[in-house]
Amino acid sequence: MMKELTKRRLGTQAVVMLTLVSVLSACSSSSGSSEVKTSKETEASTKKPVTIKVEVFDRGNSPTGKSVTNNYLTKYVEENFTKKTNIKVEYVPVPRSQEVEKLNVLMASGDAPDIVFTYDSNVIYKYVQQGGVAEIGALLDQYGSNLKTYLGKDTLAYGTYDGKQYAIPGKRVYLGKYSSEIRQDWLDKLGLPVPKTTDEVYQTLKAFKEKKPGGEQTIPLGFSLTNASYEPIIWSFIKKVSEEERYTLTQQLGSSEYTLLLPGHKDGVRFLNKLYSEGMISPDFALDKDKKKMYQDVATGKVGMYAEDAGESYLTSPPDTYTVLQKTVAGAKLAPIDPYTSVEGKHPKPAYIPAALNIIIPKTSKVAAEAVKYLDWMAQKDVLYAMTYGVEGKNFSTTNGLPVPLDNEETKQSFYNKGDYTIITNGTDFGSSDKNTEALSLAFVEANRKDATQAYKNGMADGLSPVRFQRPIEAEGKYGKALQDKYEQLIVKSILAKPADFDKTYDDMLKDYMTNGGEAIQKERTEAYKNIKK
Repeated sequence: MMKELTKRRLGTQAVVMLTLVSVLSACSSSSGSSEVKTSKETEASTKKPVTIKVEVFDRGNSPTGKSVTNNYLTKYVEENFTKKTNIKVEYVPVPRSQEVEKLNVLMASGDAPDIVFTYDSNVIYKYVQQGGVAEIGALLDQYGSNLKTYLGKDTLAYGTYDGKQYAIPGKRVYLGKYSSEIRQDWLDKLGLPVPKTTDEVYQTLKAFKEKKPGGEQTIPLGFSLTNASYEPIIWSFIKKVSEEERYTLTQQLGSSEYTLLLPGHKDGVRFLNKLYSEGMISPDFALDKDKKKMYQDVATGKVGMYAEDAGESYLTSPPDTYTVLQKTVAGAKLAPIDPYTSVEGKHPKPAYIPAALNIIIPKTSKVAAEAVKYLDWMAQKDVLYAMTYGVEGKNFSTTNGLPVPLDNEETKQSFYNKGDYTIITNGTDFGSSDKNTEALSLAFVEANRKDATQAYKNGMADGLSPVRFQRPIEAEGKYGKALQDKYEQLIVKSILAKPADFDKTYDDMLKDYMTNGGEAIQKERTEAYKNIKK
């Protein structure tokens, strides 16, 4: 009797509980789905807000009414990350042209943002040695599953020092660097073929100089004091070297590999001296460290040929070189070419490693876990896609399953600086080199697409990525910045020298370079190579 009474009581309680649950569910539904929160959203809204500071490059190109701290992408982060996690993101602008200098000041003062980055791996290693960088292996294991999957082991390996993960390298999808452009309409006007060797380039430039198809101010070869201008030419003069020479006679300063000590380098600079002395390259190149003057000369129809970051002229965002040229000069036609050749008939040129920006979290950060969570959120496919391309139909259409940015003002103003926020990647990986190149070309207006595709292919042809040691060369980190300046001085003074004075000028500058760090780097790389072979 007692057992049956107990069962009845329990049965009655169950009915009451079920009824109560039904009533509560009905009340919740009647209030509207917008007020129903997931457990994660509820947790985010109740916990104390946390702020992370994130470096962002300021290139000085923000449209009117926008800035690097207030634009479409910063608002996207606020709506889609901050509101769901309660982690606020405060962007700290750093001038692109002064990024290493500014970063050094921030790190030295202990006031660096929680997420900072640089392309210069030697700078990162210096910070690691000084104890200024957080070791993030455990944080990646705990909070970075999306990030680890997207980047992969090969890319992440570039952020390890002494076996520990200190940096998160952004994934570089396209590894090409430079492509050359020529005024096809000038060739047609003068009845000249497209130059296919370095010797043919000289003959073409000589014809441009004599015939002046761009008027009295014709500049046969547009040139600036940037790697994109001189490296494609100099590398074509480098002779075939052994593996040992490739390791011990190259030097990595910043994000670039310098071939200063390889046989043939001096011949390449001598060729540039010859072009300058014969009036074939931009007369004021030494003052043009950002290509602005060169691009201005291209856009106004003065330049016959030049080298640049692959595909850059075909963009319809600033500097918008080709579009402006076509408006300035009726019938102007740029064509991508790959003319500089080695003695082997190849087109050697520097290429990138599969890692881009080196992202670190300073040891002074008190929100390292939240910083990793931010980067991991960004690594989700839908987030990365939205931050790169926006909304389908509004900012992009689709061709062959690949996004095609729409050529409208809203898209231009919203995504003008997208790469400065999607710092975990440089380009979007669609699974294969062919797909990636096709996707890159689709970012250009249809009229420029074919030429842009060829420019990208030229940038990859015979490309050589820097050799990599298991641990960074300490002397490169110590002397790198100073030697970059000395290398530029060597280039400028050697090009400007009278031909009779070239050898002395070049040799004196090389000696200065070597005694101020070059020899130390060469010695350390030689020892490091011996260790590889043990």
